[in-house]
Amino acid sequence: MTKIAFLGLGIMGSRMAANLAGAGHELTVWNRTAATAEDFAAAHSVTAAVTPAAAAAEAEIVFTMVVDGPRVRDVLLGQDGAAYGAAPGTLFVDCSTIGPAWTLELGEALDAKGFSLLDAPVTGSSPKAEDGTLTFMVGSTEQEFETVRPALEAMGSLIVRCGARGQGQMVKLLNNAIAVSNAATLAQALVVARRAGADMEALVEVIASGAAGSTMVDLKARPMLAHDFTTLFKLEHMLKDVALCLEEGRRLQVPFPSAAYAQELLIAGMARGRGPEDFAAIIEPVEDQAGLRL
Repeated sequence: MTKIAFLGLGIMGSRMAANLAGAGHELTVWNRTAATAEDFAAAHSVTAAVTPAAAAAEAEIVFTMVVDGPRVRDVLLGQDGAAYGAAPGTLFVDCSTIGPAWTLELGEALDAKGFSLLDAPVTGSSPKAEDGTLTFMVGSTEQEFETVRPALEAMGSLIVRCGARGQGQMVKLLNNAIAVSNAATLAQALVVARRAGADMEALVEVIASGAAGSTMVDLKARPMLAHDFTTLFKLEHMLKDVALCLEEGRRLQVPFPSAAYAQELLIAGMARGRGPEDFAAIIEPVEDQAGLRL
């Protein structure tokens, strides 16, 4: 079993860390809200640290799972950051979705201090985080990949090495952009069907069973119909991910118009105050465009 520090105990991180603890790894946790870490530690018989540096002090592997690039930089390299407590040779694994540019910048900073950073963003939302069936997209060397694989397997059912550092992030951004583009298309279809007077339950049943079926249909169709935006994946986080993907597309001079349209719906959802809720809420801007409600 491995000595692991886990930094960030939000919706995803808390479930991922719980699976590491359940697998028997020696775990120390940290969270920006100290009470969250203390409660987690008590519930899972692990150790809570008061700073990222303290959490990383004896760790062989340090996981981060926070919101964005600036937050990862702060947790790793800011005041009392993990890099100032870790021993030389410690392996840092960032499971946040921050894009390739942030990953490469932070990786260079950690390299200079004698550490290694690999990117291992995840997909699967909170239910898969809870049951340990996440998908990890890893950017690393082959040796780093094999070192962290046992810990990742405690949290995920599919662990894929996508190439060198930063490539895990690129695959994750594309995955999320495709997912929300799919959800946007689903939302438009539901609105057309409502205007046509279609049997909505029959429509969803047929879509889910045929060539148009997808995870987004399974997860988002009925919440869209019911306007149930209970959070599986926050709208504001999906907007961040799509914006990062489109930024990479502009850098590479490759268009991604379906993702650009989805971004506009997400921005409109933010304007409606839906940021903390599930991104199924993009149905509302589509409804606005048509002048109807499901």
